[in-house]
Amino acid sequence: MALRYDTVSFLSDYGRADEFVGVVHSVIRQIAPPGVTVVDVTHDIPAFDVRAGGLALARSAPYLCPGVVLAVVDPGVGTERRPVAVEVGGGTAVLVGPDNGILAPAVALVGGATRAVVLDNPRYHLESRALFDGRDVFAPVAGYLCKGVPLEDLGTEIDPAGMVPGLMPVAREEGGALVAEVLWVDRYGNVQLNVDPDELDPFGDRFELKVTAGRWTGVRARAFAGVVPGTVGMVTDSSGLLALVADRASAAEELGLGPGDEVLVTPIEGRVEEAPAVQVQLGRREQGAAG
Repeated sequence: MALRYDTVSFLSDYGRADEFVGVVHSVIRQIAPPGVTVVDVTHDIPAFDVRAGGLALARSAPYLCPGVVLAVVDPGVGTERRPVAVEVGGGTAVLVGPDNGILAPAVALVGGATRAVVLDNPRYHLESRALFDGRDVFAPVAGYLCKGVPLEDLGTEIDPAGMVPGLMPVAREEGGALVAEVLWVDRYGNVQLNVDPDELDPFGDRFELKVTAGRWTGVRARAFAGVVPGTVGMVTDSSGLLALVADRASAAEELGLGPGDEVLVTPIEGRVEEAPAVQVQLGRREQGAAG
């Protein structure tokens, strides 16, 4: 018996200025049974940024309601890239979107795919095909999944191992230093790195941070308020990764960092209490911090 879903979690780079999000909602509502809820995870992924979309989906995945997950950041629309639906958890959820790497990090995070299909059955698409697969392919498929249409009816089964992997950078050791990369900067200016907390343990509670703009002293902290002026805090964020933060200020702005930038973390010899290599005058531009 086919599963029915009552929730569609929707993520995209569509923004809110145009009608795209509303149209996708409307298509799903016309096909899905009454009572199905569409949850907007975010539509502010930077335009065409598949990696950012994949990271946002992976951060969200453990907390999304079981059901259909619709993720559309699709710069390759209209090309040979494949539209796919990927079942995880033995049918607990189905991820729908382009096979361009956006789905892969979330699929891996929740234990891998149990099945996958290419969405090549036009019976479950809209007739219009005008470079808007979010409306014409992915939204109808999400609606039909909620209606109980079996995954295998939606298209040709494929090996999930052959799908495009996500492009997730890995921190590395180099000459006694840890070379990290900025994954994400949130609206508060907190800078998420591709670093697990355990990777920083050998450096102690104080270390040097080198970025393009200069050098700073970094300090491990438990909370935003534990970061003293003149230093940069390193906390374990809500995704379990390390993030550079400032107390009620934008660490990204002060350090001149954005996604993809490199951060070199080096130990302070002897771990002695010494002045920062460069003093940071942290402003108080943001009156809040993500908890």
